[in-house]
Amino acid sequence: MSETLEQSFVKQLKENQNIVHKICRLYTTDSDAHNDLFQEITIQLWKAFPKFRGESKFSTWAYRVALNTAITLYRKSTRSVNTVTYEAQQHFFVQDEYNHEEEERLKLMYQAVQQLNDIEKALVYMYLEDKDYAEIAETLGISEVNARVKMNRIKGKLIKILNP
Repeated sequence: MSETLEQSFVKQLKENQNIVHKICRLYTTDSDAHNDLFQEITIQLWKAFPKFRGESKFSTWAYRVALNTAITLYRKSTRSVNTVTYEAQQHFFVQDEYNHEEEERLKLMYQAVQQLNDIEKALVYMYLEDKDYAEIAETLGISEVNARVKMNRIKGKLIKILNP
């Protein structure tokens, strides 16, 4: 018996939900906004899923849909972005325990990344996820060379933000 469309979607989303949570963390500053964005991205993934042709990995396709959704909502938002402590939520996965120093470094890094523009955030996120420049370029719809150049510039920006 073959999987239904819904079963296939739920299985793929469960396996790749960390992608969505990490993108939500980049584009939101509190747990309510995180949950709202997660829900919106899930809706957009579900709407687009019947058109997913499997020409790329589901994770690559999900990155693109999730980033486009987050960027679109981020651009529509007229609210100023205030940095607020992020409260991690458990959904379908068990979070690893972080030591306090590592958690503080992560908070500082996320605060610095929050100051970048939407495309820069996406590029940093994928870079930190150890995606190669070819996959980053494909997902963001830019050339591989452009992805490398942008990443080098972003690194300089982050150094200035973290070491004023």
